[in-house]
Amino acid sequence: MKKVVFMAILFAVFCVFGGEKMNETTKTIFNRKSVRNYVETTVAPETLEFLVKAGMAAPSAMDRRPWEFIIINDKAVVKKLNDALPHAKMAEKAGYAIVVAGNIEKQAGGKDANFWIMDCSAAAQNILLAAESLGLGAVWTAVYPSAERVKPVVEILGLPANIVPLAFIPVGKPSGADKPKDKFDKTRIHWNHWTGKANPGK
Repeated sequence: MKKVVFMAILFAVFCVFGGEKMNETTKTIFNRKSVRNYVETTVAPETLEFLVKAGMAAPSAMDRRPWEFIIINDKAVVKKLNDALPHAKMAEKAGYAIVVAGNIEKQAGGKDANFWIMDCSAAAQNILLAAESLGLGAVWTAVYPSAERVKPVVEILGLPANIVPLAFIPVGKPSGADKPKDKFDKTRIHWNHWTGKANPGK
C-alpha cells in the first residue's frame, strides 16, 4: 500500500514539475503497460469493437489502411491460441483477444512491399492505448515474422493467403500486478545529427 501511495505522489510531482503539464492523452501514454496478469471479467462486444475503431484511427502509408482485425470473444478460440502461441500464455486468463493482421494486397507498394507492417503496428499501438484509457489490460504478443507463430494463427482463424497476422493482443481486466515502466533515456536522443548532444533549446 505504501508503495502505491509513493508512486501516486511521484507521478503527481512529475505531472507538475516534469516540464510539460500532463493531459489525458499523455497520462494514458505514460500509464500504458504490458499486462500479463488478469482477473476474470466480461468485456462487451461493443467495447472490443471500440478498441478496433481506435486501431483504425492510425495512420497508414498512402492511406491504404491494409489492416484487418479478428476480435475473439469465444473462450474456446482464445484457449486454442493461448495453447499454440509460446508467449501468449496469459490469453486464457484475459478471456478476450484481438488479432491485428495485414492485407498485403491492399498495402502501398503492392503485395511484395512491407508497408503493412508499419501500418498495422500503428493500429496495434492505438488498441493498446485505447485499452489503457478504458481501464482494461492488454499486451502485444508478436506473431509475425515467426513462421512457427504465423502458421497456427492462420490455421485456427482460417485466414486466407493474403492476410498475415502481425500481433495477438490479449484483452481483459488487469489484476493490478503490472506497472508502467519509466523508459525515458536521454542518451537515446540526438539533436540535428548523430553525435549532437546539446539541446538547441537551452
